[in-house]
Amino acid sequence: MSAAAAAKPILYSYFRSSCSWRVRIALALKGISYDLVPVNLIKDGGQQFSAEFKALNPMQQVPALKIDGITLSQSLAIINYLEEVHPNPRLLPQDPKKRAQVRMIADHIASGIQPLQNLSVLKQMGEKKIEWAQNCITSGFQALEQILQHTAGRYCVGDEVSMADLCLVPQVANAERFKVDMGPYPTITRINKVLLELEAFKISHPSRQPDTPAELRA
Repeated sequence: MSAAAAAKPILYSYFRSSCSWRVRIALALKGISYDLVPVNLIKDGGQQFSAEFKALNPMQQVPALKIDGITLSQSLAIINYLEEVHPNPRLLPQDPKKRAQVRMIADHIASGIQPLQNLSVLKQMGEKKIEWAQNCITSGFQALEQILQHTAGRYCVGDEVSMADLCLVPQVANAERFKVDMGPYPTITRINKVLLELEAFKISHPSRQPDTPAELRA
C-alpha cells in the first residue's frame, strides 16, 4: 500500500456547514477515523478563499476530503465514494427502486434546497436573506414532506439509514436556524428526531466539532 493510500483521511470542514455535516455522519456510520482541518467560512473574509484552499478545492467550498491518495469535493460524490470502498453499513439500499428514491431525496435537498440558502447566496440577498432562506426551505420542504409520505418507514426510505437521511438532518438544522415553522412537516420532523438519537448523528453534530465556538457547544 502506498503512503498516500495508507495515510489517515483528512476532512476539511466547517462546523456549521450542512454539506460537511453530511460527510461527517457518513464517516461516523462507517467507522472511518479521520483528521479534521477546520475551514472558517466567515473569519478572515472566508478561509475557503485562501490560495492554499483553492488549490485543494477550486470551488472554494467545504467539505473536501483527502482520502486514498485523492482529494474529493462535493458531499454526495464523497459519500458515494465511501459507499463503494467501505460498503458496510450500506447507505444505499440494495433494491434499485429504493436506491433511486434515496438518490432522489438526497438530490432534492442537495440540489433543490441547500444551494439556494447557503452562505454565498445569502450574502447577495442583503437584508432579505432570512426571508429568502425561509422561502427556499419552505417550498422545498412542502415537496419533501409529500415525497416522504410515500417513501418513509422509520427513516426517509424504509427502515434503513441512507444517504437521504444524511441530507435531511443538516437541512432541518438549517430550517431551525432560519426560524422556519416546522408544523406543516410532521414526517420530516419525526424522521429527524429519530435520526438525532443515533450516535453517528450525535458525534458529527455542529455543536460537537473542534471548531464549534464555545457558546454553541453542546
